[in-house]
Amino acid sequence: MKAIGIIAEYNPFHNGHLYHLNTIKEKYPDHTIVLVMSGNYTERGDVSIIDKWKKSQIALEAGIDIVVELPFPFATQSADYFSYGAITLLEHLKVEKVIFGSESNNIKDLETIVDCQLNNEDFDKLVKIYSKFGKNYPTALSLALKDLTGKDITTPNDLLGISYIKAIKKNNYKIIPETIKRTNEYHSTSIDEEISSATAIRNALKDKKDISDQIPDITKKYLEDLHFIEDYFPFLKYKILTEEDLSIYQTVDEGIDQALKKEISNVNTYTELVTKLKSKRYTYNKITRMLLHILCNFTKEKAKLFNDITYIRLLGFSPKGRKYLSKVKKEIEIPIISKISRSKDPMLEFEINTTKIYAITSSNDLIKNEYTNHLNKGE
Repeated sequence: MKAIGIIAEYNPFHNGHLYHLNTIKEKYPDHTIVLVMSGNYTERGDVSIIDKWKKSQIALEAGIDIVVELPFPFATQSADYFSYGAITLLEHLKVEKVIFGSESNNIKDLETIVDCQLNNEDFDKLVKIYSKFGKNYPTALSLALKDLTGKDITTPNDLLGISYIKAIKKNNYKIIPETIKRTNEYHSTSIDEEISSATAIRNALKDKKDISDQIPDITKKYLEDLHFIEDYFPFLKYKILTEEDLSIYQTVDEGIDQALKKEISNVNTYTELVTKLKSKRYTYNKITRMLLHILCNFTKEKAKLFNDITYIRLLGFSPKGRKYLSKVKKEIEIPIISKISRSKDPMLEFEINTTKIYAITSSNDLIKNEYTNHLNKGE
């Protein structure tokens, strides 16, 4: 019995995700499908529009066999952290391949770029040079790679795929990377097409627009009690105003902490604050991650402590997934956690605390779910 790994946020699960999943199932009908999924927060520093238990149930209904949570310290950081955490979980779970969406759909080119990053001494030098000339890190990285390889990779899924491959090669993991051609623009705000980006769908939901053609039926019934980062702004503002030293938080660089203190009293919304802080040095994603880390009390000290995967938290499984777990569990070297009461892991305890913050704007008892909704079990 072999397994295929998927890494996703499903924020929310849409037609593009369904296409990706069905393509994998058609190509590998006998494989178990293992999903590593970010929970209540995302890599871009946002809150998940629906909670992780609903996302897990949708995944199972769509045909996923095992759903595993990517812990907050990895789910909410830059691509390399995100990828290391997700790929490491898949390695522990003994998957044969990880299959991800790609704009170029050229795995050889992506592997060539990773080899350049890991083995070419000039790469880091060029990144530093471009950074000194005011380029943010993603841009400096892309320019350095273009100089050394002649390949111009700027699209988000290819960049994330590069981080997946880097995590595999750097740690000598056995996972084989494979791509599926991405069929739409990741950051597109248009919902005119059947396969629209998650960004466009979230914006449409915020504006109360009809997105019924962009999502499958299994998602529609779970689109209630929606979460938007703007709703957390009063709590974030209070935290910034009352915290003496903002530099203790992960991704808060020297200097930006003072800018935060200065601007927070002059803005009334989350969007206004991000706009005030955005610059060539501080990209939108870097700012939103920073604000999320402040909101959730994710300090640099915690980041140093929570720097590796120490458990596997199951959010759900199908009968096929149960059989796979029974087969491989003796080979897995870290705990598989299905019930919170059985764990004393500090990173998991921190995860529960982030859920308490996520639940502030919710009418549902999401904190209770952490302890009583032990697993979603697909039939």
